[in-house]
Amino acid sequence: MSSENQTPVEYIQHHITNLTYGQFPDGSWGFAHTIEEAKSMGFWAVNVDTMGWSVVLGALFCFIFWLGAKNATADVPGTLQNICEMAAEFVEDNVRQIFGTQNNPVIGPLSLTILVWVFLMNFMDLIPVDFLPALAHMLGAPFFKVVPSTDPNVTLGLSLGVFVLVLYYNIKIKGPFKFVGGLFRHPIDHPIAYPLNFVLETVDMLGKPLSHGLRLFGNMYAGEMIFILIAAMLPYWAQWALALPWAIFHILIISLQAFVFMILTIVFLTQAHATDEH
Repeated sequence: MSSENQTPVEYIQHHITNLTYGQFPDGSWGFAHTIEEAKSMGFWAVNVDTMGWSVVLGALFCFIFWLGAKNATADVPGTLQNICEMAAEFVEDNVRQIFGTQNNPVIGPLSLTILVWVFLMNFMDLIPVDFLPALAHMLGAPFFKVVPSTDPNVTLGLSLGVFVLVLYYNIKIKGPFKFVGGLFRHPIDHPIAYPLNFVLETVDMLGKPLSHGLRLFGNMYAGEMIFILIAAMLPYWAQWALALPWAIFHILIISLQAFVFMILTIVFLTQAHATDEH
């Protein structure tokens, strides 16, 4: 939470620290109350704010589309129905252009879920930076981040889920032997090059989920840092003067990042469905 006693560095560090639950060095479990405690909790620590907002926004996505489907009509559609239909048609058009007309009942719903869910998580970055953390502080939370996509646990978790599907469809469509064989025979189909091919193809395969998740995290984290810097260094009147142009610009950014994450998901799954080894 913003405080007159905090330096800009302390203010920024406070705002980029998650509400973390984990194990302390003495073996006890609980919430971290300092940045040092949060860093000492290790791999099994849980960012409660990230997980909570991810679940809430996922439930909000389901509720919005459930409500739109429930109130759908063949007559003049309402605003909510129009929004849901536009989102669904937008995803369908992109899937058709990239994936084609192959039969896959997963890629359409998955792409729609990713687009809307990531957009909602990114949209939290438009809420005033001190508003929700201040409310959480009043309830006893020492830290509180509200943008799940600025946490690499979320973005890499999403990309890992896509990567598991990519491996599944590669093995299902090509077969395990042809899939593994392609790692050895591409790009140079010669026995001497097989070991080098395997290393290069493995690095390329593992690099896709890393770049997929880190791209979203990096862009959203950078945007959050800029916003926190503005809040830390400028007086309130300047913050409000910049609020509208920043919001307009950021709406474009958060929409673009959700779109890019969805498109890359479709591209990776399309490559997994290719019957050739390339």
